[in-house]
Amino acid sequence: MKKIPDLQSCFQSLIAAPSISSLEAEQDQSNQVVIELLHQWLTDLGFQCQVQSVFNSRGKHNLLASIVPPSNPTGGLLLSGHTDTVPYDDARWSSDPFTLTEKDGRWYGLGTCDMKGFFALVLAAVQELPLTELKKPLYILASADEETTMNGAKAFAAEGRIQPDYAVIGEPTGLRPVYMHKGHLAKGIRITGRSGHSSDPERGLNAIEVMNLAISQLLKLREHLKANYNESVFSVPYPTLNLGHIHGGDAANRICGCCELHMDIRPVPGIPLEDLEVLLRQYLSPIQDEYPGTLDIFNLYPGSEAFHGNCDTPWVHDVARLSGHQPEVVNYATEAPYLKQLGCQTLVLGPGSIEQAHQPDEYLDTAFIKPTISLLKELIYNACMK
Repeated sequence: MKKIPDLQSCFQSLIAAPSISSLEAEQDQSNQVVIELLHQWLTDLGFQCQVQSVFNSRGKHNLLASIVPPSNPTGGLLLSGHTDTVPYDDARWSSDPFTLTEKDGRWYGLGTCDMKGFFALVLAAVQELPLTELKKPLYILASADEETTMNGAKAFAAEGRIQPDYAVIGEPTGLRPVYMHKGHLAKGIRITGRSGHSSDPERGLNAIEVMNLAISQLLKLREHLKANYNESVFSVPYPTLNLGHIHGGDAANRICGCCELHMDIRPVPGIPLEDLEVLLRQYLSPIQDEYPGTLDIFNLYPGSEAFHGNCDTPWVHDVARLSGHQPEVVNYATEAPYLKQLGCQTLVLGPGSIEQAHQPDEYLDTAFIKPTISLLKELIYNACMK
């Protein structure tokens, strides 16, 4: 096993490698440098590394690092994280987002918390373990495009290359195990009417008026979701439907020719996105029937499924005991529903606070460093070495 840079140097190198994911091509960046860093370090630590391009991702890659004992090549543990970050507003940062800055017991930088820093902590943990004594496989996955399409995790799950017993996704949960979260579906609705002079409404079709009818149907859908789907462990126990943005028309004396609405739905587990889309189209079908060809439904960005793991298993009980926290639920989305498709018990568990994610002056409180390394060592030992 070769020596790799110390923990703070690994953090610094990862933060210094821009890997922004954006649906806008001009902001989107490759994750290649991050993948190359992890590939080198993990290879030096004795892992076998495979890099695979991710379809429809503007040249992004996943990396899978593995140590598989020949005597027992099945099961084991997958530690997973994403290599990308969200875009940033330079004017709102107090320091360079790509320079690790230490101040008042915090490490500042884009990705320190969400979540490139997790890889540095995994590297620190595995260096303190006798990896030649693994009895079951240990995997580390570095995925692409979690912040936008989740295409990296979706592609990896579809390939089914590994079948670990357990998976831990190192999103910032305050080291509290998360076994369930809602999904997310973001849709746009566009009504195309016929513009004209406001003095003669019969010569046009007012898109705002048709959108008003569509909104009435959407509010009926919202009530249907609230009445028929419930998961009591969430603080908001039903699916939410939010009308977030609307725009139409260009002048008071013109019949509005086009009106567009942006909305999101956050389903609880038990409602696949495919079923949710069917419901959406069913509720808007009366508008389609009355005004043929006027209504268009489109994706604002790719959706993510809800996640429901089992919180009552021996492994989850062990993780709860080791972390000192009972399993929880959260409202944000992660790659968990896709990695769960590998057939493994899956938890979201990592250092830092979700309150820091996607924020200016993102930081990781250094108080998380030692507990995270200790917890990771315990998880690897219990899953792969006992």
